[in-house]
Amino acid sequence: MGLLSRLVVGEALWLMGAGLVLGVAGSVALQSVVAGQLYGVKPLDPVVMSAVIVTLAAVGLAACALPARRATRVDPVMVLREQ
Repeated sequence: MGLLSRLVVGEALWLMGAGLVLGVAGSVALQSVVAGQLYGVKPLDPVVMSAVIVTLAAVGLAACALPARRATRVDPVMVLREQ
């Protein structure tokens, strides 16, 4: 993985981590509101919370890693000439 890819993915990981932390904090703070919307699932079910966190992290990582990988394959001289 090149330097550019690491920079893009590293920045995205910070943003994803902050978003996941804020999302978990929000779900804990609003658990009484969420409890009325759910049927058969506790508001803070650890299995569901873990599955959601892992799924969102995987999608977020793929959403930033694939374009970063594609961007590293472009010749910088060709991009500058098009500008």
